[in-house]
Amino acid sequence: MTDYTSAEMMTVTAARALENGMTCFVGIGLPSEAANLARLTHAPDVVLIYESGTLQTKPEVLPLSIGDGELCESALTTVAVPEMFRYWLQGGKVNVGFLGTAQIDRFANLNTTLIGDYQSPKVRLPGGGGAPEIATNAGEVFITLKHSKRAFVKDVDFVTTLGFGRDGKGRDGVPNIGKGPTRVITDLCVMKPDPATKELTVVSLHPGVTRDDVIQATGWEIRFAETLESTPVPEANELEILRELKARTDRKHAGA
Repeated sequence: MTDYTSAEMMTVTAARALENGMTCFVGIGLPSEAANLARLTHAPDVVLIYESGTLQTKPEVLPLSIGDGELCESALTTVAVPEMFRYWLQGGKVNVGFLGTAQIDRFANLNTTLIGDYQSPKVRLPGGGGAPEIATNAGEVFITLKHSKRAFVKDVDFVTTLGFGRDGKGRDGVPNIGKGPTRVITDLCVMKPDPATKELTVVSLHPGVTRDDVIQATGWEIRFAETLESTPVPEANELEILRELKARTDRKHAGA
């Protein structure tokens, strides 16, 4: 069996969540890595959209930001940001929003605004960008991030992007809205919201990961599905393509 890291396990698992032909609104960082791996492997016809207005982007290297020229140069076309949000996103043409975050809580609310008290925060974060609109208007939302108590908190310090609200009922009775978060993929496991309570529940453990590993890395009393699956291991070709993508990206950003 090919050796792989926990980070590679997370990226491959996240990539497999995308299906061929989907239209995906991609966040920078881990979501972009996973979405482009999907495009380069099992989902060649996935349509990747970035917030800067680039449609059907096929970057050779991973972008540093939404303003990276690689996105525009490799896109089918680039539209104005208002058109991107008003026509494509709010028009219901995006199947999946793929997001990262600094903090996530048990009801899949995301915080990318600040850590600590709003009036005197310990840390100021970059803010929401397009994530609040993506989470509201995309058909569903995938979230990927590394698993730690620092990131997985019982209640986020600030709700930048709505998951299911502070009580799990934030989307109840709201018309014209997507399903919200349908899965959270980490370097330890895969979580999905409970159908009734909307609280995140572990449905799959990655190979070699125990329940206790997840419990120790989560800031609330995490629940597990009655039937717990084992996440399939990465295949050799997925790892090869991912590693080459990252190596190519490192060479480009180093000026090589």
